[in-house]
Amino acid sequence: MKFNKICVLGLGYIGLPTASTFATNGLKVIGVDVNPRVVETLSHGGIHIHEPGLRTLVEAALKSGNLTVSARPEEADAFLIAVPTPFHEGQFAEYEGRKYKLADMGAVTSAAEAIVPYLRKGNLVILESTSPPRTTIDLVAPILERSGLKAGSDFFLCYSPERVLPGQILRELIENARVVGGVTPESAQSGRDLYATFVKGRIIETDATTAEMVKLMENTTRDVNIAIANEFSRLAEKFGVDIWEAIRLANLHPRINILSPGPGVGGHCISVDPWFFVEAAPELTPLIYHARLVNDGQPHFVVDKVQQALGSLGGKKIAALGLAYKPDVDDLRESPAVEVVHLLQGEGAQVKAWEPFKPDANLKGIDMTPSLDEALKNADAILILVKHYEFVHLEPNTIAAKTRARLAIDTVNAWDADKWEKAGFQIVRLGVNKS
Repeated sequence: MKFNKICVLGLGYIGLPTASTFATNGLKVIGVDVNPRVVETLSHGGIHIHEPGLRTLVEAALKSGNLTVSARPEEADAFLIAVPTPFHEGQFAEYEGRKYKLADMGAVTSAAEAIVPYLRKGNLVILESTSPPRTTIDLVAPILERSGLKAGSDFFLCYSPERVLPGQILRELIENARVVGGVTPESAQSGRDLYATFVKGRIIETDATTAEMVKLMENTTRDVNIAIANEFSRLAEKFGVDIWEAIRLANLHPRINILSPGPGVGGHCISVDPWFFVEAAPELTPLIYHARLVNDGQPHFVVDKVQQALGSLGGKKIAALGLAYKPDVDDLRESPAVEVVHLLQGEGAQVKAWEPFKPDANLKGIDMTPSLDEALKNADAILILVKHYEFVHLEPNTIAAKTRARLAIDTVNAWDADKWEKAGFQIVRLGVNKS
């Protein structure tokens, strides 16, 4: 099937790179976003998210004339939905005493409804947004069929999850294997034809619900494995063991790969996707549910560690280094570092936060500083929450000259304890109990 023009709905961390990649590979692309600031920024040649190489790619796509940006869809040969699927704020369901979060599919619903007036026979529609099982069949298809056309016979409908790592999105969009699940085999083939425009990795065809399951299974597996590592860190402190040394030794076994503990799990994938399984089948998911509780509870474990080191937190000044959910990205979605800061403030601490990848972030209730030096000024303690490259390579002697703090709390195993202690710091590490 030949495609000349596509419409990408949602110009965030996935939609914008995807739209730009299609455009630089010769397709006409209309990129749609409901946020006026996003449309205005892109229309003036800027970008609103940080991703290595993305600015150059977007500039090339716009300059070629193949990428245009709009607040509403247009007729096209194919439509891609790449909008957020967050939680419903403050809404929960319960099963046998277990409360669980609920997916907010409002953006997917709105995107599908926006396509209906422009849907024509022979079109292809692909949902890329991470979604609970059967979303394509039970939610998207009925909305699109309000057009009078039938999914799978009059138009093609697929689910194809993004499976890329922030910081490496542009490379992985092209090189990673792509799973395309159709509501019919013909739909899957149509989706394959579209992604073959630029994908160099394998393109595997399957059904839509299997494709939805694949994405959720990948991230849920990671979440469960991280929960084990976080529980190990708590056990290590209880039994006076250095968790980092224990993990290093355990991982010498050829069939063991224990992940690293930390302040929690964030981002819009691993911290979110497992709840979609719990919501869809709470009676079948006690392990997934409890892994989520462990990881969601890890920020409280970090705050307890800080409190043990500082005593009462009331009035204590803390320099928090890093608010992103993972190293070397600007993505603060569901970040455990943000949760740690809020919890510290709830205990009366005065926290100044420095996030080098998003220094202008507007986070409710958090004092963002314009520089590392400003965060360190007058601090009683330094708390590293994200293993950014620049934080790992800080020189403790240089830091000692910029702050009165002589307590450094490392939650991500970023710093050489001996080196910091020689510079005059007391170093406190997550998963290590020196007492």
